Amino acid sequence: MHNTKLEQECIDLFNAQGMSAQTIHAFQEVIYAYYQQAGRSFAWRQEVTPYRVVVSEIMLQQTQTHRVAQKFDAFVERFSTFAQLANAPFEEVLRLWKGLGYNRRALNLQKIAHALVTNFEGLLPNCPQTLETLPGIGKATASSICAFAHNAPTTFIETNIRTVFIYFFYRTKMDISDKELMPLIEKTVDSANPRHWYYALMDYGVMLKKNVGNLCKLSKHYAKQSKFQGSDRQIRGMILQTLLENPLLPENELIQKLDRPEERIRPILDQLCQEGFIHKSSLGLRLS
Repeated sequence: MHNTKLEQECIDLFNAQGMSAQTIHAFQEVIYAYYQQAGRSFAWRQEVTPYRVVVSEIMLQQTQTHRVAQKFDAFVERFSTFAQLANAPFEEVLRLWKGLGYNRRALNLQKIAHALVTNFEGLLPNCPQTLETLPGIGKATASSICAFAHNAPTTFIETNIRTVFIYFFYRTKMDISDKELMPLIEKTVDSANPRHWYYALMDYGVMLKKNVGNLCKLSKHYAKQSKFQGSDRQIRGMILQTLLENPLLPENELIQKLDRPEERIRPILDQLCQEGFIHKSSLGLRLS
């Protein structure tokens, strides 16, 4: 359980002094004290390599940690390096990815591996701006990869970090912008060990969500996730699953198997072809 007395002392310091050295020290003490007692254990934290960090960070985009934990070990056992992943048939990559959702991330992950092998001799750059040039890596993911893979004191925000900073410093406000939070995140990062600092922050945010509720509702960027059932995302997943089970299938047969309106399926099929998931030929459809 979190120490509410220490939390309040930190909040009082912030209200009196702003983000002073004393406030930063008190804040770090609270976060690390909880982490030492109740920090979470994950395979990608226990054995840290640039490859394992990239795989876990892409898997963790929009996906809960318990689902990633169920898939991570098998994935990195089968593809243990960027080179192995880059050279694998996409069908096999997708098969091991199934269950994580947002299958575009699996395609991006393989493209990342291919780019690193082709352009960087299989090594992971330690510059966020360089990482942002890779498929599916935005500013936050590039910075988090550098923090976890290279222990670099980068600055980034995700839902659990946002929760912590709202809880300590903005809980009486509404429509809090990430621009307001980022300077505080930058000032408080533990430059001696940013990797474990961010682990600790995220774990504290998970705990707060369980004990206090979803403080991200106070964020200007808060949006409810759209329903999966009946969505285009669901149909995309059904198409890919059907082609995993049937490696080559005429388009009309695929549409019949899906039991969804044809006018909804065809645009999604075209999109999957454009994105590189599916190859269409006179013989039918198959995974790329």
